[in-house]
Amino acid sequence: MTVTTEGGFPVGEYATRLVVGVGGRAGVSVAEVCALVEETLRGAGLAADAVTALATVDSKADEEGIAGAAKRFGVPLLGYPAEVLAEIAVPHPSEAARAASATPSVAEAAALAAGGELLVPKRRSVAATCAVATAQGHDLRHHGDAEVLDADAALVDLAVNVRAHTPPQWLTRRIAASLGDLAAYPDGRAARAAVADRHGLPVERVLLTAGAAEAFVLIARALDAVRPVVVHPQFTEPESALRDAGHRVERVVLRAEDGFRLDPAAVPEDADLVVVGNPTNPTSVLHPADTLAALARPGRLLVVDEAFMDAVPGEREALAGRMDLPGLVVLRSLTKTWGLAGLRIGYVLAEPGVIAKLAAAQPLWPVSSPALVAAEACVAPAALAEAREAARQIAVDREHLLAGLAEFEEITVSGVAQGPFVLIRVEGAAEVRLRLRALGFAVRRGDTFPGLDRSWLRLAVRDRVTTGRLLQALDRALALSGGR
Repeated sequence: MTVTTEGGFPVGEYATRLVVGVGGRAGVSVAEVCALVEETLRGAGLAADAVTALATVDSKADEEGIAGAAKRFGVPLLGYPAEVLAEIAVPHPSEAARAASATPSVAEAAALAAGGELLVPKRRSVAATCAVATAQGHDLRHHGDAEVLDADAALVDLAVNVRAHTPPQWLTRRIAASLGDLAAYPDGRAARAAVADRHGLPVERVLLTAGAAEAFVLIARALDAVRPVVVHPQFTEPESALRDAGHRVERVVLRAEDGFRLDPAAVPEDADLVVVGNPTNPTSVLHPADTLAALARPGRLLVVDEAFMDAVPGEREALAGRMDLPGLVVLRSLTKTWGLAGLRIGYVLAEPGVIAKLAAAQPLWPVSSPALVAAEACVAPAALAEAREAARQIAVDREHLLAGLAEFEEITVSGVAQGPFVLIRVEGAAEVRLRLRALGFAVRRGDTFPGLDRSWLRLAVRDRVTTGRLLQALDRALALSGGR
């Protein structure tokens, strides 16, 4: 397991941008830093408008000349802990730099920290240094629905994790019946009380939101985090929302070799906001409740995204409903199990003070009347019983999918899948994905998730018949792409 800080730049699938690593003596001027960067780019035939960020060591991030240069270029300044940069191999290490900043080359290490390749090694002026690297960033705004938008032909959708054949007719009828009340402003009291009752919580601990995505935006904007940490690979909206709100986000990246399991000790002790999914999208790993509870402490907000927890039989390892953990914030979504992605409904469970801050950042009437009706309906006893049965069937269908995938020696499943999706690793995954698309199946590419690369694909769990057809198509796709 490693702790890293990355750029997460919203670039296209194959796009490349530039990161300029910068170092400087105390008091270096903005003019000198800018002149060195411009001369370095010009000498390498690189365009200044391709620069996505300047990067440096944390201890230099407040240096006026470096921070001012980032502003002049109109790009963010990324600061990295010295211990992170010290672990990055650089072509031109310097003992003087190591003694001054605890890293062998601030400029080269900071340029490489986003995981790209060095294009221009360290260049010097009197008081500044810089180096240029590619930044093959992760597209944090890419989601599974992009795989099926504007498709030329009907595709079997295995890219989106919404349960198939939903919403059920009884829920559709309830929502349709509410349309006669659209002239009135939404009143969320009954739905909020129903959600509170479902989790055995006081109503003051519940906030209804327009899906979990709104909750991430509220958390980023309304809660004052100084050192936010996001555990990856996971759903990318939390980090995207934090970055959009001006936060410098640090990542704890879990490794496939460890089964994507989380060691609480990997999270920096002074992190005051920690975001983790459970079960995690896209790895499908279910972290033990005790492991996540170990992250809670006074002065820290622990945000646990349980959007897929109701797809886990018995909701084992859930933290929703816990009131004994300081700073716990649990997010739930009703769009996955009930097929309501287009309606946008979810909720937050947290301490009353946190709920009050989040609510103050919401616009008036943030959740529509039909969505409120859906929320109340989906937490009723009969609906919960239906969700439990759906979770049981998903577990059976997932085992059938895993058994079929095990027949392919080219495919690896890392971690123990417990959610309604499975993450696989396969050589030539990008080509396999396109082959599957041509054969009628849309699957989710994995390289937009920090911590994963283009060898990963995510598959939604479907019924046995659909899975059988997928496995046949996968066999064909591997053969066409030269995998077998």
